[in-house]
Amino acid sequence: MSARDRLTDTLYGLGWGTVKKLPEPVAVRLGRTIADLAWKRRGKGVQRLEHNYARVVPGASPERLAELSRAGMRSYLRYWMESFRLPAWSAERIRNGFDPKDVHHLTDGLTAGNGVVLALPHLANWDLAGAWVTTALETPFTTVAERLKPETLYDRFVAYREGLGMEVLPHSGGTAFGTLARRLRDGGLVCLVSDRDLSASGVEVEFFGETARMPAGPALLAQQTGALLLPVTLWYDDSPVLQGRVHPPIEVPVSGTRAQKTSVMTQALADAFATGIADHPEDWHMLQRLWLKDLDPAKGPLA
Repeated sequence: MSARDRLTDTLYGLGWGTVKKLPEPVAVRLGRTIADLAWKRRGKGVQRLEHNYARVVPGASPERLAELSRAGMRSYLRYWMESFRLPAWSAERIRNGFDPKDVHHLTDGLTAGNGVVLALPHLANWDLAGAWVTTALETPFTTVAERLKPETLYDRFVAYREGLGMEVLPHSGGTAFGTLARRLRDGGLVCLVSDRDLSASGVEVEFFGETARMPAGPALLAQQTGALLLPVTLWYDDSPVLQGRVHPPIEVPVSGTRAQKTSVMTQALADAFATGIADHPEDWHMLQRLWLKDLDPAKGPLA
């Protein structure tokens, strides 16, 4: 393990080991302080965040984009502070920490017994939303995690999410899709963060007026298993409670090839994500390249 990897693993270990012990007001202040320091440094992540926000809020002035990126970093650090503390939260705190709207789409789908796929963008705190599902609805689910470096950091994330009641599969390795399909055929729940393709073989969609690529998995799983596909968007308000909405189901088209159906369904997911992101851009934690134009090193100025 390199020195950088050891440092990364140590810092995350300190987060889970120390932050969860802090009084909540202290953790909130600490997160905001770290966010503001990172924002002032104007590193590549902050610049990329502003570059992405410029598409979400077309015509925004540099001053407006700076305001958004500062709010975005505060939202991002709120996610981390909450996530570090989640293992220490009581069941009551988790149940009261999330207020989803139209959750009947999810509960009705689970009752039907054909399985449900929840697809989310990187908005607000998807881990807290997941902990609410396992706690308030008493429904376990399966998800997929990106392989991280060092391996010990990936193991920390898996242990953390499994401790919240989630079954976690590695994104790489080629076996995740089959396991997800089996869980759905058994009437289970699958939750996938789905606004950024990690395979470079996703589906091209129009997203805020330009072409991006999003994973085909949610649409393919719904087609192959008969599971319900539900977009979910999340956001923060001025309260300590995470807000969210379960959107109406995305139907499988009655005609077309599998690829055509997947394209239509993934575009519908992208449209639902765009609605939530446009309403709460500061809660979209996309500090990476997303649009195809930016993925071309000759056209994208930032990492």
